[in-house]
Amino acid sequence: MKVIPIAAGIVLTALAPALADTPRLTVYAPDYFASEWGPGPAIKAGFEAECGCTLEYVTGDVLPRLLLEGARTNADVAIGLDTDLTARARASGLFAPHRQDNAALELPIDWVDDTFLPYDWSYVAFVYDNTRLPAPPTSFEALLDAPDDLRVVIQDPRSSISGLALLLWVKELYGDAAGAAWERLAPKIVTVTQGWTEAYGMFTDGEADMVLSFTTSPAYHIVAEDDHTKSAAIFDEGHYMMIELAGRIAHTDQPELADAFMAFILSDAFQTLIPEGNWSYPSAIAPEDWPQAFRDLPRPDHAFFHSEDVAEAMRAPALEEWRAALSR
Repeated sequence: MKVIPIAAGIVLTALAPALADTPRLTVYAPDYFASEWGPGPAIKAGFEAECGCTLEYVTGDVLPRLLLEGARTNADVAIGLDTDLTARARASGLFAPHRQDNAALELPIDWVDDTFLPYDWSYVAFVYDNTRLPAPPTSFEALLDAPDDLRVVIQDPRSSISGLALLLWVKELYGDAAGAAWERLAPKIVTVTQGWTEAYGMFTDGEADMVLSFTTSPAYHIVAEDDHTKSAAIFDEGHYMMIELAGRIAHTDQPELADAFMAFILSDAFQTLIPEGNWSYPSAIAPEDWPQAFRDLPRPDHAFFHSEDVAEAMRAPALEEWRAALSR
């Protein structure tokens, strides 16, 4: 009866040196990215097949965790940053150049940053059910003028990157009158959620007519559910563009693996997983090569995009206007 555990112990002892010799790459990532329904698991499998290593995700709020840990961080790579947060990320001194060729990128703007590498992008938008709201607002001004019984769910700009993008979108459109714009929108806001998942769940459960999301969100319903009832309202004034980014940690103890992962981000093996894994536009695939559902999605004629310095300068005053308007 004791033969089995003894044999198992011999096997584990024999395997221990091999397991200890397997290099490990630690990637800090948002929960949605690394979850079973996100692109993370397939990206992990694809990279491990190439690197002969183990990729480990550490999930949560990426930048706050990095700033708290500082130079003591165990991260080798961080993924899930965005252009509205990179000023603080860059100022931390935690990131090194990504060492990739920006010419491989397929973005609506020229990307010249050598520290943060885009892996996907989309436009912030309000998504609605076209069977329940047959005549949605076609401009931001029309949204503000809509009856107050229109139910809208948004995310908190202090805890959500989409919520922050909306904050900067309103500030871009309305400038010094942004506070007044928020006061006009406030009666229509059912609630402000901490993150995107809770807000979108309320919408799909029928608790809201419109939800702050992205122009690419309807692709999920089309591809995964064969449901064409969800649409993004395209506004005449234009939409705020959000780009998600990865960065290489300067003090990584796995520099070769970190460089290899940054290169992997621009590979077809990674990029082809983004549209139907993260439900966004891939950063290094030309639009004509996107899946058909993404090619068919409506896109705005005009996009707003701020450099990190402009976004950081706008954030505090825009947040104060938002808080004051919604507290009345």
